[in-house]
Amino acid sequence: MIPAARRRLVVLYAVVAALLVALGGRLWYLQVMTVGSYASAATQDQVRTVIVPPVRGQILDDVGQPLVNNHTALVVSVNRALVSQQADGGIGELHRLARLLGMKYTLLQEKIRLCTAGVSQPCWQGSPYQPIPVSEQVPAAVALQIMENQADFPGVSAQAQPVTHYVQPFATQAAQILGYLQPITPQEVAQRHLPVTGFSGVDLVGQAGLEQQYDQQLRGVPGTQTLTVNAAGTVTAIRHQSSPTAGDTLVTSLNSQLQADTYNALTQAIQRAQAEGNPGATNGAAVVMTTTGRILAMASVPTYNPSIWNGGISTREFKNLFGTAHGEPILNRATQGEYGPGSTFKVTSASAAIADGMSAAGPYACPGSVTIAGHPFNNWTTRNLGPMSLHTALVWSCDTVFYQIAYQMYLHDKYRANFEINSHAPVQKMQKMELRFGFGRNPGIDLPEQSPGTVPTRQWLYNYWKQYKHYWCKHGNANGSYVQQIAYDDCRTGYQWTPGQAAIAAIGQGYITVTPLQLARAYAAIANGGTLYSPRVGAALISPAGKVDQRIRPPVVGHLRLPHWWLSYLTNALQGVVTGGTAAGAFAGFPLNKVPIAAKTGTAEIFGGQATSVFASFAPANDPKYVVVVMVPKSGEGADVSAPCARQIWDSIYGLEHHKAAFPGGAAPRKLPGFSANGAITAPPGYQGAR
Repeated sequence: MIPAARRRLVVLYAVVAALLVALGGRLWYLQVMTVGSYASAATQDQVRTVIVPPVRGQILDDVGQPLVNNHTALVVSVNRALVSQQADGGIGELHRLARLLGMKYTLLQEKIRLCTAGVSQPCWQGSPYQPIPVSEQVPAAVALQIMENQADFPGVSAQAQPVTHYVQPFATQAAQILGYLQPITPQEVAQRHLPVTGFSGVDLVGQAGLEQQYDQQLRGVPGTQTLTVNAAGTVTAIRHQSSPTAGDTLVTSLNSQLQADTYNALTQAIQRAQAEGNPGATNGAAVVMTTTGRILAMASVPTYNPSIWNGGISTREFKNLFGTAHGEPILNRATQGEYGPGSTFKVTSASAAIADGMSAAGPYACPGSVTIAGHPFNNWTTRNLGPMSLHTALVWSCDTVFYQIAYQMYLHDKYRANFEINSHAPVQKMQKMELRFGFGRNPGIDLPEQSPGTVPTRQWLYNYWKQYKHYWCKHGNANGSYVQQIAYDDCRTGYQWTPGQAAIAAIGQGYITVTPLQLARAYAAIANGGTLYSPRVGAALISPAGKVDQRIRPPVVGHLRLPHWWLSYLTNALQGVVTGGTAAGAFAGFPLNKVPIAAKTGTAEIFGGQATSVFASFAPANDPKYVVVVMVPKSGEGADVSAPCARQIWDSIYGLEHHKAAFPGGAAPRKLPGFSANGAITAPPGYQGAR
């Protein structure tokens, strides 16, 4: 062997020897030095925690009627760990179970598969050691067959478990208020700051409405079972277990009878509008609340049955709920729908005029048309109605009076600021009053879904122009169609607050949008002397032991800061709207001597479409307790569609014509239902209505 080859061979031997020494050292370290930590890890791997879901709290109406409750049902569950240990992997057992349940085998397989990336619903989001519910409310005969034939179903159980139940027909009539339940996702665990160990795929959490708003109180505290599992995945022992704590019961201020009557009246109003030649009238909303901010009924059409979420929802059903083809039933139009208020907004314009020093007595001219900055603005009638006070202008809803008031304020309200490109331009006096009434911001109701509407301040207009300027400039054409010409003008001067915009905003048109709930609480503020409340649906939270954990009261969030004489003046004028003004026809024959109603009709014009019918009211006018607001888009005038609907609702409250009174004597329950130690619920003391 040549010397060079010998040297290379020696080096190779040395490298191999070094590798062997290193490998031996690593083996010694793993087997000797870290044996304790690996033994501990092995022990940890043999322990599994299973969540025991608590009984979710009920949701009740104002007299204790259940709206959402929990009843015991027979639930069939599959234990994946036990089923998979069978010789055929459980295929035979699952086939037998599918036939017994009348379920397709493929669907059963999907329900017990684990949710991972790329796996769509239905699937299981919880622990693989958790029994997976595959069928709820099974017949007793089926459950008995499973329990008596455990040799055929060794990995299947049939047990009585609490199941959330949406009480019909109320659940459908108030679906958007109640919300729905779905298994929690990892994202929601982080967003809601929920303990990871407190939830598994079996735990349902509120995803909308009251179910989401009060989820923490309703869901209770889960129990746990700590299981010992061997290397094969078989449960060998229960090391520890804690019982779950039931959730609180939510008592609401909703009245089941009034909710049903409100929903039915709204549905009928929409159907009448369609029958009278308005096919676009497919949706609407109505709100009934106290003048102190408690929601008594809230209807949104179209609606849906929230039970559709139980056990998972199909792609088609999901599209029907959220798609525009079916009117987006998931949308709560009472709190989220943004519509032009029309003439119901004139109460803010009249108030702004008084705050600016104008006279209530006038006189104000009411011609058939006025010219402002070179453009004609028409009244609803071509006749000249002559000089009048603000009282008469409200009763007869004279548009030209408010056009002129708005223009006068426009000329003397920091005039130069209307034409400046300024992101911090001062708010106009008229819009300050609108903001004071609670418009342009979320009302703060105890529901997660709500919209702020739009109050076009100078700053808002600047931001709107900045957002859409590129689009307007791209598609505008000075010599094109009407829409293209508007886009062309908006491209150049869209940030400017013009006399025409000020004029139409004063009658609730143009950029102005409000939700039915915002309009209701604004009229409640007029009725109660100027206090603006943040509305509440919840009234109290009751512990499982029947004790009051928390009373829920509508908080005060603002004041109109208007003279009491002016609020009385407004009330008197609004009463005149019903007795001899634009709503007189809709309330002909109504016993106004028993329940005097103050109200305002509204007809919000839509470019290229039918108007939104609006009606805002409160009563009794001499001692206001309740507010009723109805809005039906694309249906026609306020006096023709929404006013008759509101009349039906007022009849339901007091029982004056065709309805049984929801509140006998006109008084809504002031006390909570009674809760006994055995779980029985009784009507509030002194309550005389139906239950």
